[in-house]
Amino acid sequence: MRVTTKGRYALRAITNLALAGSERPVPIKRIAAEEAISPEFLEQIFFKLKKSGIISSVRGPGGGFMLESDPADVSVKDIFEAVGEGLAITPCTGEKDCERQEICLVHDVWKEASVHIVGYFENLTLKRVMEMHEDRSLDEVISDKEFTVP
Repeated sequence: MRVTTKGRYALRAITNLALAGSERPVPIKRIAAEEAISPEFLEQIFFKLKKSGIISSVRGPGGGFMLESDPADVSVKDIFEAVGEGLAITPCTGEKDCERQEICLVHDVWKEASVHIVGYFENLTLKRVMEMHEDRSLDEVISDKEFTVP
């Protein structure tokens, strides 16, 4: 399994959004600057996340994006699937059945490994990702970076 840039950026941006709180929308330009992600690429990612119902948007002055659900109810698997990130570790464990499945001596190895990986991301919630670094606030993380936030 290889998580692409799209998947990594989606998880970073959603974590940033969740850490910002749910009181008011967060402008996409702010998230893009804080996470060093191209605003245009982040717009594409957020379009997919919005379409899946993970985030919502508010237009106009003071607008931006908000997390639609409690972080405890959003899994990393949900985020990856929303942006089209596959979790299969080999073509053997993808959406299509493997044509060699009946004769392959290692098919079950890949299938079992895939079950573990999918289960991990399914049980890893956005809240847990945030808790992994709860000793540091978003402001502290951002101040470690070499750019200014508009």
